[in-house]
Amino acid sequence: MWNGKMKAVTFSYDDGVEQDKRITQILNRYNLKATFNLNGSRHISNGPGYPWVFRNKVTVARMPIEDLVDTYKGHEIAMHAYTHAKLDLVSPEVCKYEVLADKARLTDFFGKVPVGLAYPCGTYNDTVIEVLRENGVKYARGCAETLSFDLPENLLAFDATCEDLNPKMMELAERFVEMKPDKPQLFYIYGHAYAHDYYESWEKLEEFCKFISGRDDIFYGTNAECLLDN
Repeated sequence: MWNGKMKAVTFSYDDGVEQDKRITQILNRYNLKATFNLNGSRHISNGPGYPWVFRNKVTVARMPIEDLVDTYKGHEIAMHAYTHAKLDLVSPEVCKYEVLADKARLTDFFGKVPVGLAYPCGTYNDTVIEVLRENGVKYARGCAETLSFDLPENLLAFDATCEDLNPKMMELAERFVEMKPDKPQLFYIYGHAYAHDYYESWEKLEEFCKFISGRDDIFYGTNAECLLDN
């Protein structure tokens, strides 16, 4: 399956925020890989863009254009809609624009065409899925948690195993490590980096990464590597 392995781990983080710098430092420390889902219009030059305050406590801002390539080196970049529009609430024409404009902008930033997408706020419908399919999107994730390691049946409409704040994440990790599966199993973790500032949970995330990493029977890859390249 994945270089002869039947288990894989991948991460997915939304919004392209300043806190992603700390996320990538942790992932890189343990040789883990993630996909970062960016809104092309929200990144500006010479400083963080579109600042806002999360739950009246944590400042959140998009990463400056100048920092993107170095921060995300070794990881995958995917789409998150050009303006973070909820794709099921706009017309098919606007949905197409959100996808293609984001694809073009991210291609310009990184020199590589993105193939995946994370649905803003996790919302979509059949029309959105068809627009994505017609415009070259290969996979798209929502925001629910399955607590399962089974591979997605529909790559344009699937959810993660769990969010990286889920209190059962270490329990899932222990079960995943102990598994000796006879079919491919994927541990897919998603999140928002700024939430770890709010919940003061950086140490828990690093503990999880340290535990799940370095296993000879586990493949560690980006979303595309785990979902498409097998």
